[in-house]
Amino acid sequence: MVGKIKVTLKRSPIGRKEYFAKVLKGLQLTKLQKTVTLPDTPEIRGMIRKVEHMVAVED
Repeated sequence: MVGKIKVTLKRSPIGRKEYFAKVLKGLQLTKLQKTVTLPDTPEIRGMIRKVEHMVAVED
């Protein structure tokens, strides 16, 4: 069974490369302080690793 992780957007993608905004959109993070619950898979962990300076993660 796959676990869940909570991801919260802490920093805006405005003024950063478009790539970061696309990764955040893929994680369903569209507004500041929005929190989503996602499955704990290697694909999701990889996306989080790309934007780890902009999000907060809770296991």
